Amino acid sequence: MPSAPLQPTVPPVSAPHFVGRQRQVRTLSEALGHSPAVVLLEGEAGIGKSRLVREALAIDATPARRSLVAVCPPFRESLTLGPIVDALREAQPTLGDVPLTALAGALRPLFPEWSPDLPAAPEALDDAKAARHRLFRALTELIQALGVNLLVVEDVQWADEVTLEFLLFLTSRSDTDRPDLVLTYRPEDVNDQSLLLRLSSRLPSGTTQVRILLAPLDRAETATLVSSMLDGRPMSEEFATFLHEATDGVPLAVEESVRLLCDRADLVFRSGQWVRLSLSDLQVPPTVRDSTRERVGRLPAPAQTVLRVAAVLGEPHREDLVTSVAELAPEASRAGLAAADAVGLLVMDERGRWQFRHGLAATAVYESIPTPERRMLHERAGRALALLAVPPIVALARHFREAGDDSSWATYAEAAARRALDSGDHTAAVIHLDDLLSTAEVPPADRPRLARTAAMAALGRRESVDEVYHRLISTLRAMLASPDLSDQQQGEIRNYLGRLLINTGEAEAALIELDQAVTHLGHDPVEAAKVMTYLGWAYAGPWPASTHLRWLQRAADLVPAITSPADRLSLAGNRAAALLMLGEESAWDAIAELPTDASSSAERLDIARINANIGTGALLWGRYADARSHLERALEIADAEQSERLRNGVRVELANLDWFTGQWEGLGQRAEELAEADRDRPGVYLASIRLIARLAAAGGRRRAAEQQFRLALDEAARLGAIDDTVELAAALARLALADGDPRKALRVTQDPLRTIEEKRVWLWATEIAPIRLEALIAVGDVDQARRLTSRLANGLRHRTAPGPRAALATCRALMLTTGDDPARAARGFARAARAWERLPRPYDAWLARERQARVLLAGDDTDAGRRLLTTVYENLHRLGARGDADRVAQELRANDAAVPRPWRGGRRGYGDRLSPRELEVVRLVVAGKTNREIGRILSKSPATVEQQVRSAMRKLNASSRTVLAVTAVEAGVFAEDAEPRAQS
Repeated sequence: MPSAPLQPTVPPVSAPHFVGRQRQVRTLSEALGHSPAVVLLEGEAGIGKSRLVREALAIDATPARRSLVAVCPPFRESLTLGPIVDALREAQPTLGDVPLTALAGALRPLFPEWSPDLPAAPEALDDAKAARHRLFRALTELIQALGVNLLVVEDVQWADEVTLEFLLFLTSRSDTDRPDLVLTYRPEDVNDQSLLLRLSSRLPSGTTQVRILLAPLDRAETATLVSSMLDGRPMSEEFATFLHEATDGVPLAVEESVRLLCDRADLVFRSGQWVRLSLSDLQVPPTVRDSTRERVGRLPAPAQTVLRVAAVLGEPHREDLVTSVAELAPEASRAGLAAADAVGLLVMDERGRWQFRHGLAATAVYESIPTPERRMLHERAGRALALLAVPPIVALARHFREAGDDSSWATYAEAAARRALDSGDHTAAVIHLDDLLSTAEVPPADRPRLARTAAMAALGRRESVDEVYHRLISTLRAMLASPDLSDQQQGEIRNYLGRLLINTGEAEAALIELDQAVTHLGHDPVEAAKVMTYLGWAYAGPWPASTHLRWLQRAADLVPAITSPADRLSLAGNRAAALLMLGEESAWDAIAELPTDASSSAERLDIARINANIGTGALLWGRYADARSHLERALEIADAEQSERLRNGVRVELANLDWFTGQWEGLGQRAEELAEADRDRPGVYLASIRLIARLAAAGGRRRAAEQQFRLALDEAARLGAIDDTVELAAALARLALADGDPRKALRVTQDPLRTIEEKRVWLWATEIAPIRLEALIAVGDVDQARRLTSRLANGLRHRTAPGPRAALATCRALMLTTGDDPARAARGFARAARAWERLPRPYDAWLARERQARVLLAGDDTDAGRRLLTTVYENLHRLGARGDADRVAQELRANDAAVPRPWRGGRRGYGDRLSPRELEVVRLVVAGKTNREIGRILSKSPATVEQQVRSAMRKLNASSRTVLAVTAVEAGVFAEDAEPRAQS
C-alpha cells in the first residue's frame, strides 16, 4: 500500500443546513399567525421536529412574541409538571417585579427558590381536583404575566399525566390571550389511553388547529443535507443512494452517519464529488443505537424475539418463516409482530412480508443479540431458507457463514460468486470468495480454484482499486506460502497476483510474480502468452529491451494455437503497446491492424484499455495527435461502459497531454481532482501529483514543487516503476540547476539515466537527457556531455519520435554553447524551438527560445536578443509559467530592456498581426492539416479553428487556405534556419 501521504484526508464536517422542510415551516408559521393556535408536530425520533420548530421561530422572531420551550425528558417516572417548571425557571431565574395576584402563592411548592417574591401560600384545599385547578390557574397567570404567548413542549410522549392535563387546561380556556401551543411527539410512543389524543379532538371553537407529519428526506434531500456538511461539495450518486438506503432519510441518522464515516476516514473527494472508500456496512450511530434498544426493551418478550429474528434475516419474509425461525407458537409470533408494528419498528410490505422500517434500527437490534444466540438464529434461518422452492443463494451463504458452518458456507458462497459473475457483478464475486478464502476452513484442494475465480473477478471489475483489491492480494500472497500447491497451481495464482499488482502500481513485485508464473503455465497457452506479453513491458526490472522483445516474440509464437477472438485481441493490443513503450517502430504497424470497436462489453473494455495504453505510449513518442485520438477513444468507451478505474487513468493522461500542448487553463484544479479521484492506485495518484508539481514549478512555487516531486519519486522508486522515476528525477534536477547546484542535478539523474542506458529505451530520455547534459556542461565535463548526445542520437536512429528528437535538438544546441560561435548556438536553439513547436509543446519551445535569446545577448546581436527575450516573457506569462516569466523579466532588466506589462483583462487586440493562437493554427495549416485535425491537436472545436483561419486570412489578405499558407511562409511568419540533417 502507498505510504502515509497517499492516504485520504479527513474532510471538514460542519453542522447541516436546514433541508427539505420549507413547506412545513410555512404551515407552522401560518398557523401561529392565527392565534390562538394548537400545532401538533409528529414524527419519529431524529426526524427533525426540534430543528423545524427552531427554524420557524427564528423566521418569525419579533419583539412582540415571547416563546417558552419545555422539553419532556425520557424518565421512567416523570416529575409532576417538571417540563413546564424547568422551562419557567430557566426563562426567569428570579421573579423581581413580575405582577402576580395572591393566586400565585399556590406555586410555592413548585418554585421554592422564588419564595421571597411569591405571595403567601393559599389555604389548603381538601378537594385534590380543586387544588389542581387552582395550581393550573396560577401557572397560567404566571405564564401570562411573563408575556409568554407561545409555549413549545417537545417530546410530549414522555410527559407526565399532570403536564398533559395542564396542556388540556390551557387549550380549553376561552380567553383569546391564551398562549399558542406547539407540541412535538413520536406517534409510535403514544398509547391509546394518552391524554395527548384529546388535544386534537376537544378544542374550543375559534382555535386554529394544525397537525404536521414529518416524513424522512428523499434521496435528493439526503444528498443536499450531506453536501451542506461537507463544504457544500456534492456527493456521488452511489454514495447518496447508499446513505439514503442505510438511514432511510432520517436527518439525525444521516448526520451521525456522515460524522462516523469522516471519523473513520472513509470519505474522499474524487472527480468533483464525495465518495465512500469502504464497501463495508454503515455503522450504527450511538444515538440511533441507544434509542432503538430503549424502545425494544419496553416491548413484551414475543415482540423482542421476532425483532431479533427479523434483524438476523435481514430481508423481508412472510410471517410463517419468521415464526419458524423464532420457534414461537403462531399466536405468540403474531402478537409479537403486531407489537413491533405498533411502535413503528417493523412494517409489512405489499406482499405481506415483514421487515424493519429502518435499516439502522435493524443493525442496532442485530448487534445487541448475544453471539451464541445470533449463531443459533443464523443456523435456523439457513435451514429454513434452504427448504424454499427457490433458495436465496446469497442469503444462505451469509447465514451459514455467521452460523460457523464453513462447509455449507463454501457451497453457497461459490454458487453466489458464479451467479454474480454471470450477471456482470465482479465486485460481489470477489467479496464472496475473498471472504471465504481468508476466513473459512476451506479444503486445500478447493482453495486454488476459488482463488483463480476471485482473481479473474477482480481483474474484471470496473471500479477503482480499493480495499477489496488489496485484501485479495494479501489472500493470494498468503496462499502461495502453502506447501500443498502444485507447480501448476503456483503458476496460476502467481499469474493472477502479478496482474493484480500491475493495477496497484507495484511494478517490480508484479514482474517477480509473473516471471515465476510463466514456467508453470505450459498447460495453458492463452495464459502463458498473456504473461509473456506482460513480461515484454519495459516498465520494471533490470532487463534490456532485447529481453523484453524476446518475451514478446515467445508470446507471438503461441498465438496460432489460440482460437478465442477476445484473447487474440487482448494479446495483439498488449503487444502493440509494449512495442510502443520499447520504442519499436513496428509498433505503429501493429496498432494500425487493431480493431476500433467490438460487440461485447468485455471486448469493448479491452479495446478501451488498449487505446489508453497506446495513448500513453504516443505521449512518450511525442506524437500528440495520435495520443489524443487514442485517449479520447478510450475515454469514450470507458464512459459508455462505466469503467471508473479505466476512466480515471485516461483522464490523467489527457491532463498530461494538455500540459505538454500548453492547454493549462484550469489544469491545476483538474490535477487536484484527479489526485483525489484514485488515491488507492499509486500509478494514477502519482501521475496527478507529478502534474501538480509541474504546474507549481512553472508557477514559481519552488518549495511545493520540490516536495511533491520528491514524494512521487520516492514512491515510484519503492514500487519499482522505473519509467515513472525518469521524469521525476529530471524535474528535481531542473530545480537543482535553477539553484545553481549542477552536482546535485547530476546525482539525482545518475541512476535513471543508467537505467535508460541498460534497458536501451532512449525514448524515455526526452526529459532527462537535456537536463543532465546541461549539468555536465556546468561542471565542465564536456566530453561526457558529448558522449551522452551521441548515445541519444544513436538510440533514436530510424525512429519517428518527435518528442525525443526535440530533446536531441536541445542537447545539440547545448553542446554548441561550449564552442566560441554564439550565432551558431543561437541557430541551434532556434532549431530546437521549432522542433518543440511542431509537436506542439509550447512551454519547452519558449524555454528553448529563452536560451536562444541569452546566446544572442552574450554575442553581438543584443537588440535581437532583447526583442526575442521580450517575446519569450510575454508568452511564458500568458501560458501560466509565471515563475519562468519572472526569471526572464530579471534577465531583461539586467540587459537594460523594458519588461512588458502583462495583459490582465479584456480581449487583447493584435491589430493586423497574428495572435499567438492564430499562429498555432496557421502553422498547422501550412503543415497541411484539416480544421478537424487542427482542432484535435489543439483541443479546439472545428468552429473555433475555422474562425481563427478566417481571421488569419483577413489579416494576411489571403483568399484561400492555400494562399494563406504561401503568404504566411513568404511573409516570414515562421522564418528560421533550416533543420539540420540528423547525425549518426
